[in-house]
Amino acid sequence: MGKVATREAYGNALAQYGADERIIVLDADLSKSTKTDTFKKVFPERHFNMGIAEADMMCVAAGLATCGKIVFASTFAIFAAERACEQIRNSICYPKLNVKICATHAGLTVGEDGASHQCVEDLAVMRALPNMTVISTCDEIETNRAIKAAIDYNGPVYIRLGRLGVEAVHGEDFKFEIGKGVQVRDGNDVTLVATGLMVQESLKAAEILAGKGINARVVDIHTIKPIDTELLVKCAKETGLIVTVEEHNIAGGLGGAVCEALSQNYPCKVKLIGVQEKFGKSGTPAALLEKYGLTADQIAEKVIEAKG
Repeated sequence: MGKVATREAYGNALAQYGADERIIVLDADLSKSTKTDTFKKVFPERHFNMGIAEADMMCVAAGLATCGKIVFASTFAIFAAERACEQIRNSICYPKLNVKICATHAGLTVGEDGASHQCVEDLAVMRALPNMTVISTCDEIETNRAIKAAIDYNGPVYIRLGRLGVEAVHGEDFKFEIGKGVQVRDGNDVTLVATGLMVQESLKAAEILAGKGINARVVDIHTIKPIDTELLVKCAKETGLIVTVEEHNIAGGLGGAVCEALSQNYPCKVKLIGVQEKFGKSGTPAALLEKYGLTADQIAEKVIEAKG
């Protein structure tokens, strides 16, 4: 199976589930990039280009939601989570309206677009908003199931999607449940808790570690909020060391959420791997992952250091 970007999987899922006439899709003049044009080709009467006006788009989404619609509002993560943050807070989260914000081109792997477009703060921003559910998917199947779950869930949802094609992690029988993480590899020496495309890198890192005699468990945390505290505590009890891995700033993202959950329920040693309080730079996705210490080899090295 070839690599598929989660943004592409999003567009395909909208078209697949779009027969539900409650579904409305809004886009901020980026439908070819966010892949909502896939939905538009099938259901043109329920797709609206709001122009380069993300704040207005969120307010329109809120208004439609008050009329019983399930609204998907799409743009790049940097514009969704940060340019339109106030509108998301006051118009969507405060009244707890049924709007799904699907933000593509998240993280460093936007690539050559550079720091202005490489959003590495969105999980932290969205996680801080009351009533907001926050999801970050790792592959095509998980994205498809997450979109269906978002349709079935009544309330605000933020879904983080990527530009880069990624390998499959899950099979067709994968069951997605909001708030429930998934163990994708067993191990008893350390647990790698990853989200987004870092799930794939963590699985590769686990193979490297196995060659060095370290048996690493890998857990896919697709829902950052509400986070699966029960699974995290189980992993902490069984493996001791927890290492979080994310294509996001270590402040407030997956690592922060994991530390909050464990510190209150089962304190243990946690190592955070992610963007270390820096902005991105222009470059190829592969070069950027290496520069910011997020390749499988670098993850494995940091795990060995953390184990001492």
